[in-house]
Amino acid sequence: MSIDLPADYLAYVEGDGVAEGTTEGDPGYFQLWPPDDIEEMNQNLGVATMAPGFLGFGSDGGGELLAFDQKGAVFMLPMVGMEAKGAKKIADSWAQIRERIKE
Repeated sequence: MSIDLPADYLAYVEGDGVAEGTTEGDPGYFQLWPPDDIEEMNQNLGVATMAPGFLGFGSDGGGELLAFDQKGAVFMLPMVGMEAKGAKKIADSWAQIRERIKE
């Protein structure tokens, strides 16, 4: 992978973070991929080719890929017709998403 997973995200998934849940605002519903599967999932989806500069780490369960950019900002990208120009920024960091997760 050319993009590393942000430290705050790794701490979340390696700690007591949930792998599936809901947030206030985007993404709404989320499913996080196990960290060991992220590289393979990105290869299978062709993320590096179709949306260079992004690293997928999960989905919204409805056709949108959750991805980090090289700065650690969080984006949603359509899985069908995936292109970097179709990315929608939803947070500056995983920490901002974490604050919106409903317990």
